[in-house]
Amino acid sequence: MFAGCWDAMRDPYDRDVNYLRISVTDRCNLRCVYCMPKEGVSSIGHDDILRYEEMLRIASVAVRLGIAKVRVTGGEPLVRRGVVPFISSLNAIDQLRDISLTTNGILLSDYAAQLYAAGIRRINVSLDSLNPDKYARITRGGDIQQVLEGIEHVHRIGFSPIKINTVAICGLNDGEILDFARMTLEKPYQVRFIELMRVGYAQSWREGAYLPTSDILRVIRRHYQLNAINGTGDGTSGPAELYRIEGSMGEIGFISPVSQHICRSCNRLRLTADGHLRACLLSDDEVDLKTPLRGGCSDDDIEALMREAIAKKPPLHGEGHESISPRKCMRGMPSIGG
Repeated sequence: MFAGCWDAMRDPYDRDVNYLRISVTDRCNLRCVYCMPKEGVSSIGHDDILRYEEMLRIASVAVRLGIAKVRVTGGEPLVRRGVVPFISSLNAIDQLRDISLTTNGILLSDYAAQLYAAGIRRINVSLDSLNPDKYARITRGGDIQQVLEGIEHVHRIGFSPIKINTVAICGLNDGEILDFARMTLEKPYQVRFIELMRVGYAQSWREGAYLPTSDILRVIRRHYQLNAINGTGDGTSGPAELYRIEGSMGEIGFISPVSQHICRSCNRLRLTADGHLRACLLSDDEVDLKTPLRGGCSDDDIEALMREAIAKKPPLHGEGHESISPRKCMRGMPSIGG
């Protein structure tokens, strides 16, 4: 077994690593302009994608190391056949306290009731425009009505919290900041503005696209009083800095990986669809789990490899800070799982 000098749940910088994101597929039913080229990306071969039983085995070992939360991601996780039974099996793992899902929402209405029955309560929906035509342009053909119906459906069923993830981009959706903020007035949604990161395809995207959190805050504060609510929520906000418009039902969150360092509290590992474990989103340092798994390794071997990944977790990712060498992430987000 790996001879580390820190607790099983802690990295060398004393961060409690208790959260695993599992990408079940690199495939997606949208082609968002900042995520991939219009022709899409080469999909990982069927035999190279982890089987669900392999993911479950990794998750079970991860729980031994202190992982308490799992988020199922993609690509778009709902396009992979069998994802609901997989989630049910995850939910059966002892001591796994929380299972959540990130989706683009296109298929959400179809799967909402099944996901709830499988144990999902928390859900994140990616939505970068509220204008039907603009949404179709950003996603290269997506139908926003399907997404909005999906969000309303999970709200009626009882999912909570429902988080709306919006990547803020200059010249694309910066004119809709107030429209997104107003979603929180009469619905208990958490609308989260996320700074654009240089990950995968976005590294070659146009200059001037980056929109800092400070600019978004300035726009909203011209029209509404924002009250900070950090420390008063249910502990599921992750890296988001949370606010509430005076008198609103929902919340507004800001995730600022470029303008601020959120690494000091990072508690995440990411399992890619092809079976590699990443300790930092913006670093292509990975530990291969698939090859040992298919070579007959023991659970102790898997645990040792996971400890190795935790040992590689850097103190800071360097994005936006000249004093630290920037780490490059050449893999695309559909492959990593966000």
